Amino acid sequence: MIIVMRQDASREAAEDVAKRVEALGLKPNLIFGEERTVVAVIGDDRRKDREKFESCEGVDKVLTILAEYKIASLETKPEPTVIRTQNLVIGGGNFGVIAGPCSVESEEQILASARAVKAAGATGLRGGAFKPRTSPYSFQGMKEDGLKLLAAAREETGLAIVTEVMTPHHVDLVASYADVMQIGARNMQNYHLLQAVGECDKPVMLKRGASATMDEFLLAAEYILDQGNQQVMLCERGIRTFESHTRFTLPLASVPYLKSKTHLPVVIDPSHGTGHANLVPSMCSASVAVKADGMIVEVHPDPSNAMSDGAQSLTFKTFEATMQECRKIADAIGLTLH
Repeated sequence: MIIVMRQDASREAAEDVAKRVEALGLKPNLIFGEERTVVAVIGDDRRKDREKFESCEGVDKVLTILAEYKIASLETKPEPTVIRTQNLVIGGGNFGVIAGPCSVESEEQILASARAVKAAGATGLRGGAFKPRTSPYSFQGMKEDGLKLLAAAREETGLAIVTEVMTPHHVDLVASYADVMQIGARNMQNYHLLQAVGECDKPVMLKRGASATMDEFLLAAEYILDQGNQQVMLCERGIRTFESHTRFTLPLASVPYLKSKTHLPVVIDPSHGTGHANLVPSMCSASVAVKADGMIVEVHPDPSNAMSDGAQSLTFKTFEATMQECRKIADAIGLTLH
């Protein structure tokens, strides 16, 4: 159930309604939109009495939300959520570009990458300090030393840092360095981790699990939103199918579908979605064309010697050419590319 406040209702009136919700043993989530404030009521449906709220000061109407994902639903917040951190802007007609290597490998590598992707037009820098790998013998990342190098790259370039957090007890550490906390596909349904990032004040990029349905994806986002963190973006990074010509199958139809269901911005990962560097530029262009809200791309100074995901990483030169093509498409369809 959501309680929609009148446009002229004060913040105090919305907070009073939230207190009434708590008094009934239910959980209120205050959502302050551009035009209206909404109180999402979460909990046992048997305790939800519309009449108790319809007469409250400042209340316009009380509605029942049919979707399982309550806070993420367009019914709760019809205007798009916009994520802003450093110079990175994602959502609401803004196409944000995040680029950089799969893993932080050295100071020279991450600084060179940061300079190159910024020069090409990116406003976010990706780089893994903690790396979840299929094999326990593969490179696991530089951990806090990698986070420090990312912070140094931000200090020099001003790029927003996007990096993965893998466990609840790493959340505070990663949040102290990162601008955006990434939840990888393997952890999409790690509910304790989702709740932990939901309690912090940093934007979260939630990647879709390789076998997750759309409803499962949105309900995973709901775990973060339910803890009070409204700065969530969804990342489509491809799903596992019977096809073997690509690493995963990248379903770009996810973008218009998600936009018909949720106010959360949608980001595309064409690197993991294809697994082959020669396919990435076309999927970057396609991501802009379907009006995604951003993309996250792997770029490396020497892909053939990368410690992880070299086969799907673009060179600096190819990334620059890709950005030029994406900008043309963005200009043609009215998106602002950052």
